[in-house]
Amino acid sequence: MRLRGVGVRDIARSAGVTAMLINRYFGSKEQLFAEAVDVAFAPRTVIAGTGAELPGETARALVARTSPEAEELGPFLLMLRSAANPRAAQIMREAIGRHAGRHLKEELSGDGAGIRAELMLAVQAGVWLMRSVLRTPALAEGEPEELARRIRSLFHVLL
Repeated sequence: MRLRGVGVRDIARSAGVTAMLINRYFGSKEQLFAEAVDVAFAPRTVIAGTGAELPGETARALVARTSPEAEELGPFLLMLRSAANPRAAQIMREAIGRHAGRHLKEELSGDGAGIRAELMLAVQAGVWLMRSVLRTPALAEGEPEELARRIRSLFHVLL
């Protein structure tokens, strides 16, 4: 697997280790990538709260984490930069399913829980893209409380 022309030697050099060490511990660049993705997607960076609090807490967390002054969201950047590679996209899909997707599916009940969980994740990714990367005026410069209120309403419909 070759991601954007970066080889194991390049990764090893940046990490201050040898390519042999990476291959010894991870077996391949693909497995190193899979481990990095799993570590990046494991923490709940945006999904917050449980039960009735989930839509509001998640909306507030999303607005806070995508504000212009917030630190970059590693999992979203990883998704954006690597999604064009089919194998990388598969690895990310699996990590999302193990982490954020699983948590949301556990919180949801009824018909279409999986679809509703993925739609909620899609809304989060779209808000992040429009607000943090493209910095569209209405989302990037809008009143945070108003934005969180509207996103909470979307999440209520999905959940």
